[in-house]
Amino acid sequence: MVLHSHQLTYAGIAFALCLHHLISAIEVPLDSNIQSELPQPPTITKQSVKDYIVDPRDNIFIECEAKGNPVPTFSWTRNGKFFNVAKDPKVSMRRRSGTLVIDFHGGGRPDDYEGEYQCFARNDYGTALSSKIHLQVSRSPLWPKEKVDVIEVDEGAPLSLQCNPPPGLPPPVIFWMSSSMEPIHQDKRVSQGQNGDLYFSNVMLQDAQTDYSCNARFHFTHTIQQKNPYTLKVKTKKPHNETSLRNHTDMYSARGVTETTPSFMYPYGTSSSQMVLRGVDLLLECIASGVPAPDIMWYKKGGELPAGKTKLENFNKALRISNVSEEDSGEYFCLASNKMGSIRHTISVRVKAAPYWLDEPQNLILAPGEDGRLVCRANGNPKPSIQWLVNGEPIEGSPPNPSREVAGDTIVFRDTQIGSSAVYQCNASNEHGYLLANAFVSVLDVPPRILAPRNQLIKVIQYNRTRLDCPFFGSPIPTLRWFKNGQGNMLDGGNYKAHENGSLEMSMARKEDQGIYTCVATNILGKVEAQVRLEVKDPTRIVRGPEDQVVKRGSMPRLHCRVKHDPTLKLTVTWLKDDAPLYIGNRMKKEDDGLTIYGVAEKDQGDYTCVASTELDKDSAKAYLTVLAIPANRLRDLPKERPDRPRDLELSDLAERSVKLTWIPGDDNNSPITDYIVQFEEDRFQPGTWHNHSRYPGNVNSALLSLSPYVNYQFRVIAVNDVGSSLPSMPSERYQTSGARPEINPTGVQGAGTQKNNMEITWTPLNATQAYGPNLRYIVRWRRRDPRGSWYNETVKAPRHVVWNTPIYVPYEIKVQAENDFGRAPEPETYIGYSGEDYPKAAPTDVRIRVLNSTAIALTWTRVHLDTIQGQLKEYRAYFWRDSSLLKNLWVSKKRQYVSFPGDRNRGIVSRLFPYSNYKLEMVVTNGRGDGPRSEVKEFPTPEGVPSSPRYLRIRQPNLESINLEWDHPEHPNGVLTGYNLRYQASCLSSPVNGSKTGRTLVENFSPNQTRFTVQRTDPISRYRFFLRARTQVGDGEVIVEESPALLNEATPTPASTWLPPPTTELTPAATIATTTTTATPTTETPPTEIPTTAIPTTTTTTTTTAASTVASTTTTAERAAAATTKQELATNGSSIWDIRAWANSNWANITWSHNYSAGTDFVVKYITSNKTEKSIPVKAQTPSSVQLANLTPGMVYKLWVFPIWSSPSEHSYITFTTSSAYTKNHVDIATQGWFIGLMCAIALLVLILLIVCFIKRSRGGKYPVRDNKDEHLNPEDKNVEDGSFDYRSLESDEDNKPLPNSQTSLDGTIKQQESDDSLVDYGEGGEGQFNEDGSFIGQYTVKKDKEETEGNESSEATSPVNAIYSLA
Repeated sequence: MVLHSHQLTYAGIAFALCLHHLISAIEVPLDSNIQSELPQPPTITKQSVKDYIVDPRDNIFIECEAKGNPVPTFSWTRNGKFFNVAKDPKVSMRRRSGTLVIDFHGGGRPDDYEGEYQCFARNDYGTALSSKIHLQVSRSPLWPKEKVDVIEVDEGAPLSLQCNPPPGLPPPVIFWMSSSMEPIHQDKRVSQGQNGDLYFSNVMLQDAQTDYSCNARFHFTHTIQQKNPYTLKVKTKKPHNETSLRNHTDMYSARGVTETTPSFMYPYGTSSSQMVLRGVDLLLECIASGVPAPDIMWYKKGGELPAGKTKLENFNKALRISNVSEEDSGEYFCLASNKMGSIRHTISVRVKAAPYWLDEPQNLILAPGEDGRLVCRANGNPKPSIQWLVNGEPIEGSPPNPSREVAGDTIVFRDTQIGSSAVYQCNASNEHGYLLANAFVSVLDVPPRILAPRNQLIKVIQYNRTRLDCPFFGSPIPTLRWFKNGQGNMLDGGNYKAHENGSLEMSMARKEDQGIYTCVATNILGKVEAQVRLEVKDPTRIVRGPEDQVVKRGSMPRLHCRVKHDPTLKLTVTWLKDDAPLYIGNRMKKEDDGLTIYGVAEKDQGDYTCVASTELDKDSAKAYLTVLAIPANRLRDLPKERPDRPRDLELSDLAERSVKLTWIPGDDNNSPITDYIVQFEEDRFQPGTWHNHSRYPGNVNSALLSLSPYVNYQFRVIAVNDVGSSLPSMPSERYQTSGARPEINPTGVQGAGTQKNNMEITWTPLNATQAYGPNLRYIVRWRRRDPRGSWYNETVKAPRHVVWNTPIYVPYEIKVQAENDFGRAPEPETYIGYSGEDYPKAAPTDVRIRVLNSTAIALTWTRVHLDTIQGQLKEYRAYFWRDSSLLKNLWVSKKRQYVSFPGDRNRGIVSRLFPYSNYKLEMVVTNGRGDGPRSEVKEFPTPEGVPSSPRYLRIRQPNLESINLEWDHPEHPNGVLTGYNLRYQASCLSSPVNGSKTGRTLVENFSPNQTRFTVQRTDPISRYRFFLRARTQVGDGEVIVEESPALLNEATPTPASTWLPPPTTELTPAATIATTTTTATPTTETPPTEIPTTAIPTTTTTTTTTAASTVASTTTTAERAAAATTKQELATNGSSIWDIRAWANSNWANITWSHNYSAGTDFVVKYITSNKTEKSIPVKAQTPSSVQLANLTPGMVYKLWVFPIWSSPSEHSYITFTTSSAYTKNHVDIATQGWFIGLMCAIALLVLILLIVCFIKRSRGGKYPVRDNKDEHLNPEDKNVEDGSFDYRSLESDEDNKPLPNSQTSLDGTIKQQESDDSLVDYGEGGEGQFNEDGSFIGQYTVKKDKEETEGNESSEATSPVNAIYSLA
């Protein structure tokens, strides 16, 4: 057997035996078997300290432990007399120990047990003594009561406050605080001395700002006692002035304090002396007074302060010398100095010493007839005296022993014999203390023993140094010799060296040194031998190690490690990376002769170390692997795509329930692979369908897959990166696992009735990986929930079974167990199901209603009996409907509604009722089958409430001076209307960027019948915001909010798809029309139409604000701009941009879009004009995504793309928008314009020419038709005419081509107006003209009236001058 772990132990034992042999002594080995057999006198192993202070609140433990063979017995003395432990019930001794336990739980005074204790340990071979233990009880005496007077002192004078703490055991810790428990600040002027007093080198006025109390903290009781505080009264020549102190360079002269030379407060005089014991710390202290406070420096006469042992404390007022020795004695002096002078104090230090060991006596083991000696040498100051004791008695009084001789500090033993064993005590003492040591003398005769195991096997590497150990013991000490292969020659010399401790050392082990070695130990009592077999092994060497490599990321480097070793030794090869153990994951493959890394990444770069080791030696080789990565700027610019599919799938390590799948990764296409998804397909249950099996990190290329029985597996792998997933790999070969019985049963077992006389049992079937075998089926068992009931069972293959002829709603116990041709699954769990339910048979009774408010009531009812429910009670339902309104002639919907109250309850609340209405209500109870019979119908009214908002609020602006409001009554008055409340405020639009300024709020109240109101504008540019509420007696109702439309010349940004004025027309606002916006999504607009605020059904229509303008005798038609379209661009990774929108003005546009790219993605907005001018704007990542395009050309059509900064736009992913035409904001008088004057002159000339032509015709006798000019008055009921506004809804009606009132149709279909041909309207004072897109008149100089004439201002219906002229012709 191989015992390498014991070689060091045996070598240590042998070395110890050899050492003691040189001094003619024997050391008993630590072997427990030998120690248990050999006799041994007692030895004290543990004892309490000499000065033992105990806490009076705890029990007392005085320790004394000893060893020996036989086991020692213990006794004690107290104060030099025998202490009878058995007589004191409070005192006991621990078993197999001498430790005393004094228990005070039953009462008693610890002070009664103070004294000097000594322990005696005895057996057949002697007596050992402990040191004398001085037991003292800790004390915390109270501070003596004393009256402390106020201390008066002159400013600048020295002062010491005495503490005089009560004497405690151990002495207390002293510290000074104020009576409010604030610490006293100490510095070189104010400090505490070692005696506990507080010293002031000089007193200042600020010292009187607090009082001073000495505190003593006692260690054992953890208590603090406080002395009555001192109060100082400082007499000063000048009052305290902080400002003067801060501004003065000398604090003392500013206070009028006389500066003085130093003088010592402690110690007094010029010299003193101090005695200290060797080995303790010496503390020297000098405290001096003076103004200013003096500095203290320390010196040693005739030399330097002890190096490495000194420390200055208490602001240099104390010098501490640690672990004092005789060399530290001498004269020390402290020098106190300030600017007024200096003073010196000399301290003479004398070092004394309690006894300390020079040679402490040691245990002595002798063989019969051997000689020996005990030596006890101690030193001290004064020199200690030596006293010998034997077994605790003075050696002078012991029986005579002819083999023993006492010579001062030495006892000499000659020719010792059996029976001379004893324990000797050496007591060295002087006036400062004593030392006590035990040493036994044991006389033994023991035959030789080999302590090492028999037939050891030692293995060593060839040419290494080795040692064969043979530890031994005997008395007398045996001699030891070594032999090889039974040869008679003793081995010593040459390649061998024999040590006296029994070891045989070989400087270089060779193959020929193999063999069996014998060690023989001999003394006068006998001989013993042991054999050691030595085997020499070949060394372990790495013949081909790894080499430094530089590889590209994603490649597959291989690090070699070929090893040659001794075939009889087990070889272990490990790898380190950067001197730490390398984790061999699925991405790495460790082989016998190397390491392969698949898909190497930047994190794989570093030092790789191959370590080949056996139990005897090891070898290592190191190489550095460098991984080249694509630079970050290049990687960002490279196009990222989905990874290529993995390839070369291979199955290995085939087992019943697992298989190892390995693959080669495909190219990551500039985006690192983050995951691999392993999928499987089986050809029995769902052939051709692939299922996810498991997912693995992107840095692995193999995985150990868990398998299920009876599945014909086929695997494939999908790689995933940030762009997307790769195509699946080609499938692996198939692997068929053997069958087994199912291990689980179906889950989700339920039993519920579909009819009142059945119960349908359903469950979640096992899938292909859970079937575990062919012919999967299910054993269904059920019985009434009664332990005495009988089980019924049925075997089915479908996951459903119906049990018929069941009672109504009774519980059943159900079990479903899986089974295949290999056996059954474990015993299934029991589930509880219920048979079918029937309708409840009873209705709730005693239904009571309490009205809570105008929209809610509280219900209470009497619950039905549970036996009548015939199923599981789901809820109580309250059916209610609005029977009528308390307002006359108000139609209401009588649709039935209900409120559910789940569970078995008898109260609930019905809310969301209409106020001021009559309601009817009835209740039912409901189970899983449906509603039960209804209760009797209850009627109740609801009180009056607040109304809903008015149906609509229309705003018209007939001119720049007024705004007309019109509204309708609320859809739900909820009571008797008492009026309307209108609040409005003006806001002046400063700029599209800076927002608006809001004016004060105005309030108007109206009667319930009033639905119109006109607001007089204070200025023509302010916009108004209106808040309208209806009111009942209960209060104001819901508000409807509207805002007056913006005037066209405010240049407010509008969506690109809006109605814009022609570029050549100068506009004057005449009337604006506002409608309500139902959604904030900008879309293509419809022509302006007056729409009620609540009548817009679509969610994609937004309202617009338009302006109509009157220009001379012509009218303008709005031009429809190209609508901004919304495109969706899908990226290759599934991310996309959509909802791109443009909100354009004449020279700028706001662009917005939505996307699902990752946070931090930057974008580019590219736009091209119709004349092919191209611009691009980078947009930083922001939320929401938007940008403003500036310096655009009015009236220009733009194409616009939005795409990520690292991508490029698609040819067809653009939107188009058109900027509005430029126009002039500053209006001028049209009559002063040159073009207007020229136009009027041309018209006048034309009229003159026509009159001349008519006159000529008349003079020739021609005839022309005469028309009756009748003034046709407008319909006074037309509200649109009264306020001068337009109703564009008439343009969309089917009556566009109907003749106007009081008009007639000619034979050719032309509408003839019966108006005066000489009306001023004919000359441009009224009506609107129509323009083409280029601004020219439409249908100039035509005989027929165009359709557009019917679409003009309805207040101007006169025939144009041109028609009049032609009618005359």
